[in-house]
Amino acid sequence: MSERSNPFFPDDVYETPADFHRDLPDRLCFGGSAWYYTLFFREILGGRSRALAGTYDNQEWFESSRRIMGFIERCGGRFEISGLDHIRRLETPVVFISNHMSTVETMVFPCIIAPFKKVTFVVKESLETMPIFGPVMRTCNPVTVGRENAREDMQKVLTGGAERLADGISIILFPQSTRMVVFSPERFNSLGVKLARRADVPVVPVAIKTDFWRHGRLFKDFGPLDRSKRIHIRFGEPMAVTGNGKEQHQAIVEFIQENLAAWGDAPA
Repeated sequence: MSERSNPFFPDDVYETPADFHRDLPDRLCFGGSAWYYTLFFREILGGRSRALAGTYDNQEWFESSRRIMGFIERCGGRFEISGLDHIRRLETPVVFISNHMSTVETMVFPCIIAPFKKVTFVVKESLETMPIFGPVMRTCNPVTVGRENAREDMQKVLTGGAERLADGISIILFPQSTRMVVFSPERFNSLGVKLARRADVPVVPVAIKTDFWRHGRLFKDFGPLDRSKRIHIRFGEPMAVTGNGKEQHQAIVEFIQENLAAWGDAPA
């Protein structure tokens, strides 16, 4: 079995170094988020310009993602990522199925996964048309859904997702309809498993705890940073979908629940 390398994460586990120091401007913000969003939007606007110029490719995508992850660390975020060897050893495209808590996972999944596997997201159609984020999102060739007609969205995911998987592109799918700090199995649908079954590819469960980046009051995407909380991301072992996929769906739910329980909510 061949293994692929990730220049940013060469080992199975990554942890933000204990001696990683926050930027002076961030410390001068007295716990605010102004410096982080200054760095973040500068990066996003640069990516938008390159996307509009036609020079934003997969390499640019994951390098930009890694810079954003670095900004998070420079502003007090501490990552604990594990299970990278499960991605490194993949021989086929897969469906990554994850809970969805904040904007963190959307921003950092590319730099974790893309060096190993070509990958894209299932996203809301509105993300492709947003003036700031849209140009970059369109370069990633995502599967888009409207979130108004559940049956129509399911068909879009099953058809568009299967097409991309057949082309060797893995899919990142958040079965929850929205970002939620509290994980609710009842709102965690089995669409990812259905897609994997149709495309005859494995699923990879992903558990995340990313409430470091909190929801905003006015704009949900842009809330304050909670530096007391570590950022946890864990990739599980790939699973082949058998039968109707109920067993695999339940295993994914349990994987997420067990990891969230282990991580807890205590300050780091």
